[in-house]
Amino acid sequence: MQVLPGAEAFSSPGRSEGHGVGVLVSHGFTGSPQSVRPWAQHLADQGYAVRLPRLPGHGTTWQALNRTEWHDWIAVLERELLRLLDECDTVFVAGLSLGGALVTRLAELHGPSVAGLMLVNPAYRSDDHRLRALPLMRRLAPSIAGIASDIRASGVTELAYDRTPLHALSSMMQLWALTVRDLPDITQPVLLMQSDEDHVVPASSSELLLSRISSTDVTHVRLADSYHVATLDHDAHMIHDRSVEFVERVRRG
Repeated sequence: MQVLPGAEAFSSPGRSEGHGVGVLVSHGFTGSPQSVRPWAQHLADQGYAVRLPRLPGHGTTWQALNRTEWHDWIAVLERELLRLLDECDTVFVAGLSLGGALVTRLAELHGPSVAGLMLVNPAYRSDDHRLRALPLMRRLAPSIAGIASDIRASGVTELAYDRTPLHALSSMMQLWALTVRDLPDITQPVLLMQSDEDHVVPASSSELLLSRISSTDVTHVRLADSYHVATLDHDAHMIHDRSVEFVERVRRG
């Protein structure tokens, strides 16, 4: 299936001045690598080895996404994580929205092999009351209106679907339940970057993360001038700078 222009995966092998640092980056639900490409590129510019895969079903059609489940998405990320672990001395994971939940799950599963987590508006739950009726909704329609381009900056568009496929949405909620259950297993340093105003993921999602993880090294950065897709918004530069500061501090111990 043809990939939408701009939705392609991104990778960078890293340079020696990156000191053997690798970063796995994940985009969000119904989105594509485009939404986090500037973040990944900035990390690559520091000399880090970076992998930003396109999650199965994304960057093509929403119907294709509806034929996938969370196991498919995390399998691709885990493959890239294992490659980075084989190539680099220190490996971090980073994600936006669903991507944050996926890399959190990887950190739960791989423990100290993951040096730290960098999360932008990670999604572990929703306040949308319609989701209570999701089992019925799935039988009545394959999709609902999309959630793309929640961006404060004018003239900036996220390359994402205009529909939310309900089978895939149901699978994402299964991932949330497993990830939240095992949040106490997270002991690694965490950099949480959260928008003050987010029309997609409720503030309670980040609050849930902070209340359940076991990490003692937690940095919580508030993004005052961005909506949900903060990686393409006014505070993108802050995400870039704080991410590099976090990586260097944790790497040096």
